[in-house]
Amino acid sequence: MSIPPELLDLLRCPKTGQRLVLAPLHLLEQLEAKRCAGTLVVDAPQPQWNSGGPLEAVLVREDGQVGYPVQGGIPILLPDHGFKLAPHP
Repeated sequence: MSIPPELLDLLRCPKTGQRLVLAPLHLLEQLEAKRCAGTLVVDAPQPQWNSGGPLEAVLVREDGQVGYPVQGGIPILLPDHGFKLAPHP
């Protein structure tokens, strides 16, 4: 999955305004394994994406703390739809 660089430059985290980058393959594989195991946690009471389908890509916040799913080529940038990726310092 590829997002055109000019679009990626415009995308920001809906909570913090930080830049977003595409997750590297190893992180995408880890998140997909968690999704398959049912341990990928999203704060949204009713996710607006197909959490039963595979993750095609994830946009990671600049600080590495949160990732947002991309499904059908569309980034799901809703504030409560981020995955926690790392513990807060």
